[in-house]
Amino acid sequence: MGTDLKYKISFHIRLFLTLLLLFGLFLFSFLIFQFRRERLYKAERVNTELQIINTRLSHYLINPAAMDSVVRQNRQSVMENLRVTVMDTAGTVLYDTDQTLPLDSFANHADRPEIIRAMKNGSGYTIRRLSETTNKEYFYAATFTGNYVVRSAIPYSVSLKEVLKTDKLFLPVMIGLSVIISALALLFTRSLGNNIKRLRKFAKLADNGEPLDDIGPFPKDELGDISNHIIQLYSQLKQTKEALESEHRMVEQQKLEQTRIKKQLTQNINHELKTPVSIIQGYLETLMNNPSLPPSKKQAFIESCYKQSDRLAQLLNDISTITRMDEASEIIEKTELNVSDIIRDVFSDLDAYLQEKKIKPVLDIPEQIIVKGNHGLLQSVFRNLTDNAITYSGCDTIYVRLTESGPDHFTFIYADNGIGIDQDHLPRIFERFYRVDKGRSRRMGGTGLGLSIVKNAILLHGGTIRAGKREGGGVEFVFSVKTQ
Repeated sequence: MGTDLKYKISFHIRLFLTLLLLFGLFLFSFLIFQFRRERLYKAERVNTELQIINTRLSHYLINPAAMDSVVRQNRQSVMENLRVTVMDTAGTVLYDTDQTLPLDSFANHADRPEIIRAMKNGSGYTIRRLSETTNKEYFYAATFTGNYVVRSAIPYSVSLKEVLKTDKLFLPVMIGLSVIISALALLFTRSLGNNIKRLRKFAKLADNGEPLDDIGPFPKDELGDISNHIIQLYSQLKQTKEALESEHRMVEQQKLEQTRIKKQLTQNINHELKTPVSIIQGYLETLMNNPSLPPSKKQAFIESCYKQSDRLAQLLNDISTITRMDEASEIIEKTELNVSDIIRDVFSDLDAYLQEKKIKPVLDIPEQIIVKGNHGLLQSVFRNLTDNAITYSGCDTIYVRLTESGPDHFTFIYADNGIGIDQDHLPRIFERFYRVDKGRSRRMGGTGLGLSIVKNAILLHGGTIRAGKREGGGVEFVFSVKTQ
């Protein structure tokens, strides 16, 4: 119940009431102190006047008639109803202006508070005390002269009350000041409360993971700066957390994708290996089961087995290259080399085959294209592109041209004027084991990994590659390679 009420009353109201209570207690204590201090001040004034009379009377202690005269003078000029009492150090009354009672009827005055103070300090007073002798209340002031104590007293009447009454004029001033301070305290606590309210709202939104758009601005003060700093830190932490979560999701997706690719690669490898293995196995079984086959037939079977084994070797080599690029890309050795030499070496190795197919290479490249890369991978790029053009394009010309030479990269175009590739197939030709014409590709001995090797090799050299239709027929590959 207390907790519910606490949160029903806003923070700034609770803070304001607390400050108001503390200020009220302070003001009350100050007023009590002020009243008491002023009362004591006025009592001291009355005591001073009586002490002066006591000092004058001390000169007439041996002459009671003269003392009566002085008392009468003071009654007329200064204080009406002035009463004077003289006693020795033992407290025995020796003289009293109230002569209606004999002196031996007076009680010993040694225990009177003002007498005790006078004997100790030389003077003392009591503001209000009932007289045992007259049964009236008096203001007493006593003076110790060495051998005697002279005590003056005036009745605690209405007139004396007025004299001792404290001045109440400062009360309206204090009340007005209190109102002003209360108003300022209300404004301060309201501003502080609004900041606390915004911070509480921020904490609630942050805890629920909601946007922080509707918190509102904080004032330009120390608390506002701290609040803005807290929100800024939270936003940075949230962004960092989101970035880490995004990165984690990306890593998980990459792992899943890698797992999927490896699974698919395994399935594709198994599928690709089955065909040549089955063919070789079939031919060998035929040869083993039919020893009387004609020599020409045996030779044809042996040649077919060799062709399929060569295809297996090429497939295994391509798979090895793909695996090396996937799992050890960061440790592939790179050295400074001339891409122009690599291109010319590839076409030199294939020169006899190109002449057999009546294909003319057109090389538009400078003598020096220096990059930091891997010789084997860059060689596989141009070798696979050339093998594909020779085997599948039906072209009579292959074009290799350097189109852009920047400070950090080189851009090439590799094209042919063959039959080209349908637009529907272009987005997928870099996928592993993807074939435009599956039957024809297998007949020609293709593994389905050549263009995938090309793309991965380009990526490992910080470049990009795309395929498109060439104007005038054929297909063209545009790819880049970083210099470093």
